[in-house]
Amino acid sequence: GDLLEQRVYPMERPSSGEDGEGDSPNETRISLETAAAEADDSVPYIGQRFPTHEAAYELYSGFAKQCGFSIRRHRTEGKDGVGKGLTRRYFVCHRAGNTPAKPFDDGAKQQRNRKSSRCGCQAYLRIGRDAGAGGLEWRVTGFSNHHNHELLRQDEMMRIMELEKCVQPGSLPFTEKDVRNLIHSFRRFELEEESVDLLQMCRNVKEKDPNFKYDFTKDANNCVENIAWSYASSIQSYEVFGDAVVLDTTHRLTSIDMTLGIWIGMNNHGMPCFFSCALLREGNLQSFIWALQVFLNFMNRKAPQTVLTDQNMHLKEAVQKELPNTKHALSIGLIASRFPSWFNAVLGRHYNDWENEFYRLHNMESTMDFDLGWSDMVSCYGLHGNRHIASLFASRKLWASPYLRGHFLAGLAALPGISKIKDFIQRLLSAQTCLSRLIEQVAVVVDYKDQAGEQQIAQQNSENTILKTAAPVEGHAAAVFTPYAFYELQDELVEAAHYAYFHLEGNAFLVRHHTKTDGGCNVTWNQKEELISCSCQMFESSGILCRHALRVLTTLNYFQIPDHYLPVRWHRTQPQPSKSLIGGPDHGRSYERVKALQSMVSVLVSEAGKSEERMDLATQEVSVLLSRIRQQPVVPNVSGDSVRRQR
Repeated sequence: GDLLEQRVYPMERPSSGEDGEGDSPNETRISLETAAAEADDSVPYIGQRFPTHEAAYELYSGFAKQCGFSIRRHRTEGKDGVGKGLTRRYFVCHRAGNTPAKPFDDGAKQQRNRKSSRCGCQAYLRIGRDAGAGGLEWRVTGFSNHHNHELLRQDEMMRIMELEKCVQPGSLPFTEKDVRNLIHSFRRFELEEESVDLLQMCRNVKEKDPNFKYDFTKDANNCVENIAWSYASSIQSYEVFGDAVVLDTTHRLTSIDMTLGIWIGMNNHGMPCFFSCALLREGNLQSFIWALQVFLNFMNRKAPQTVLTDQNMHLKEAVQKELPNTKHALSIGLIASRFPSWFNAVLGRHYNDWENEFYRLHNMESTMDFDLGWSDMVSCYGLHGNRHIASLFASRKLWASPYLRGHFLAGLAALPGISKIKDFIQRLLSAQTCLSRLIEQVAVVVDYKDQAGEQQIAQQNSENTILKTAAPVEGHAAAVFTPYAFYELQDELVEAAHYAYFHLEGNAFLVRHHTKTDGGCNVTWNQKEELISCSCQMFESSGILCRHALRVLTTLNYFQIPDHYLPVRWHRTQPQPSKSLIGGPDHGRSYERVKALQSMVSVLVSEAGKSEERMDLATQEVSVLLSRIRQQPVVPNVSGDSVRRQR
């Protein structure tokens, strides 16, 4: 599939409605000025400063030209309403927002139905006055280069510039080749400089943390071609939660022209956990094979049960070759991110209704019902012959829930899980103020998520668990499972009371809703081995017993859930990290200092989360502090444990 160039800064997004006050809705511009800034300053980043808002517009316009899109001024804001002057401005992609449907008037003059280019793109740049500079400077406070549409090629950009300048084709004072050479020269300079910084940073981190892992390859010009890394905490998380993973390769860093691959899973509290990152020069089969091999090496050759990816044929082939025993599925979250560009213009005001119908079909239980419903949906919305609809249906066995039953997904294919993964990736990518600090800033984000997760876990555990039934198995589950997993099971247990069961013969049962007269699910119970299975295969997919199995167990007077159906990955208590990772002979004292520091960080996260301004300040200051800490000399602890160093 096509890889959209993306760099995401998930701060506050501009609304997708009308353009702001004082800005012309058609004020779309592509800058023609030659980029004179240095490589690092040619890409917007959080904290970047400008003397005027026009200077920020000029830089963003030049950046947009290199990427293949144009921009327009969106909206402005004044502090505390009117009278305080302009304090915030938004610049957005020219395809941001959605064109509102025009009311149909039989008596009105018939107009041409012009196809709008707007598709709800969320790429933007937000700047605000810097109070610390006396209000005389502007600072970037939000940046997202996440496009839901294909970007333009150089030849297409040339045509747009000719139209903008009202000149005949071929009359610009430069050629398409000049544009390609200019962009190539910038990128080659950036690649040479940044690849050296990135590799050196990995070496520096490795010296300070022997459990940090990285690997790389170089091309014929001795430049870094591919590089991947993982942190000690990530490898520990994968040991327990690496049964189902998402490999997102849909992001391409425009500043260095490399594909970014991110490995993510879901922990026992239903929150995303980071496993590894990879930067690949080419998104081809050889690069993906290398990335998969290195990832397995990082994770001690332990392959996941299921891996979810984007629609990429090279990646599909690489997974089949390197992970032959792993179920390969398509992440509906990654696919759905392209829906606006695929269907917004086609469906118009019916897009939201179609999207709701799509997800209803996606969550159906029966493959037959899915296929029939899909046919009705295509007819209802007139999508016969649409190539995207045809492609989705042809690959339905890789993404539709009815076809994935029985394969463990850990909630990664459900809508709440999809949303959490998306938010996590956006925050992860927001760390890219510059590539030379990418690794340490990703570490900050991963640590931030760990601290935020600990805070959320503590809050969940401190709340009283509310039991909704009188079934003893509910109390048993509440004592073993995390609140996230328990509430998933509790929902099934509550629904189980509305189901009737019929003993067929031997150890076979039929369970269906009390209002139904046919259908239902087949449940098999092996009393000797305490094994239960259901045709809905919910447990195999999620690790949570379904309502059908729970109905049979409670009817058979089971007061506790058999151990087979209490997966460790959903337990409240998880294996603790090795003490050797914290210190040597003085482990006790070091451990107490670590816990004290963690407590301080937890308070920091809590206070920073109370406002956007606090979060901006905390992110900026912690990044500076981390850089200073990494510059300090390290006296290694002496330990009897041998540490396996891996490049």
